[in-house]
Amino acid sequence: MFNGKSILITGGTGSFGYRYVSTLLKQYNLKRLVIYSRDELKQYEMAIKFQGHEDVMRFFIGDVRDASRLKEATRGVDIIIHAAAIKHVPIAEYNPMECIKTNIYGAENVIQAALHNNVERVMALSTDKAANPINLYGATKLASDKLFIAANNMSGGRTKFSVVRYGNVVGSRGSVVPFFKNLIQEGVDSLPVTHKEMTRFWITLQQGVDFVLKCMERMGGGEIFVPKIPSVRIIDLAMAMAPDLSIKFIGIRPGEKLHEVMCPSDDSHLTIEFDDYFVISPGIKFYSRDFDFSKSLLNEKGFKVKQGFDYSSGSNKSFLNLSEIIEFNSKE
Repeated sequence: MFNGKSILITGGTGSFGYRYVSTLLKQYNLKRLVIYSRDELKQYEMAIKFQGHEDVMRFFIGDVRDASRLKEATRGVDIIIHAAAIKHVPIAEYNPMECIKTNIYGAENVIQAALHNNVERVMALSTDKAANPINLYGATKLASDKLFIAANNMSGGRTKFSVVRYGNVVGSRGSVVPFFKNLIQEGVDSLPVTHKEMTRFWITLQQGVDFVLKCMERMGGGEIFVPKIPSVRIIDLAMAMAPDLSIKFIGIRPGEKLHEVMCPSDDSHLTIEFDDYFVISPGIKFYSRDFDFSKSLLNEKGFKVKQGFDYSSGSNKSFLNLSEIIEFNSKE
């Protein structure tokens, strides 16, 4: 579905953007690939990294807060991947309006640009923190998710909007893995862990990219796609990375949860389980069409979960042990 298409990625110079661009260029014959982001240095470094693809790649300096620039950049675009966001939980807590401007107003600007230019498909990246949020980052991403789902009514079916929600990405900027690695290299005698029972969902960058690519083919518009992925105990992660170091418990940071949730129990009546993923169907009615969310466009069949079901990193059926964590981290 990507051959001959023009694709734009907001926040395209981030960890996800790099891997997504690399995967697209290897697997498809694109018409145009637009990187839309704020940092000219990162764009320059990315252009060097992907030398030889100048006939396809375009770089637009711009902020998702800038509606007119975004409309210019999306002219002639078929597919948008919206990855731009302010993601750092404590920083968002201390700079709330900046987080709101990027994550909520920016989402609305992406939607309006897509509608204005008759973009075919828009996939927005979300986070486990958007489910039952307790921090500002999660709250803004929940608002963003709601905006993208409701946009399907605004488009009248002309543009399809969906969301992908997943957990911590191994090795990405802001992940605890590079943080621990840096401390170990510095020769510290202990690793800081927030709480002995804290858990997180765990996914590699490539798994995240592949899931987004697959869901682009599955989407009918209006779904929140959630992959089935394993959990890790943060204390196990620390022990796997530095078995000879002691653990220092430092307490939960502002806006952090003990466990993350991707499918909250309050949405169980909307949640459909497939073999390797869940779909949270829209809670609002789409007046322009009638779509059976229990069947994907890839002919996959799902079934509704039981009332009260939730998908939490603390009660997940799949946990990585120490050796599996080491193997998992080596993939990145």
